[in-house]
Amino acid sequence: MATPMPSEADLYKIFGAADKDRSGQISAEELQKALSNGTWEPFNMKLIKMMIGMFDRDGSQTIDYNEFKQLWKFINDWLNCFRQYDADRSGSIAKHELNHALNSFGYRLSESTYHLLMKKFGDPTGQSIIFDNFLLLCVTLQGATSAFSAFDVERKGEIKISYEQFLNTIFPLVA
Repeated sequence: MATPMPSEADLYKIFGAADKDRSGQISAEELQKALSNGTWEPFNMKLIKMMIGMFDRDGSQTIDYNEFKQLWKFINDWLNCFRQYDADRSGSIAKHELNHALNSFGYRLSESTYHLLMKKFGDPTGQSIIFDNFLLLCVTLQGATSAFSAFDVERKGEIKISYEQFLNTIFPLVA
């Protein structure tokens, strides 16, 4: 079942509650405290900073109400996707559920790559991924795919790049 977007009034209340210093802007720390990943733990700060970077139109490293509305929709859309693939409704996605999700996005990855993704983004046992880490994985994978596609001009699924091109491609993704 899809999670509906809150009304404009409710969303403004959520923004106001997150904007602790009443600046009209939400910082990374304020946003992290405002979001819940379903485990009573704050969202991953790397993801928070990545999302602010995606939605911060004026370069302030904060988000205003209009940027917050866009970010909220982005999170809500991904949450609905996550719930679609969390078949057992455990609140996390197991490796086979992640495989189904990424296959539906067009990714055909090897077993060893799924193992790596589970190790990097999953819980300490590498058996499941909670929502914010799933979102971090998907955003990271989208960024890597875009970076790869810029070099794969012939669309062969293979590229040849120099070491410095490689570094300049991956550092924005891992920083």
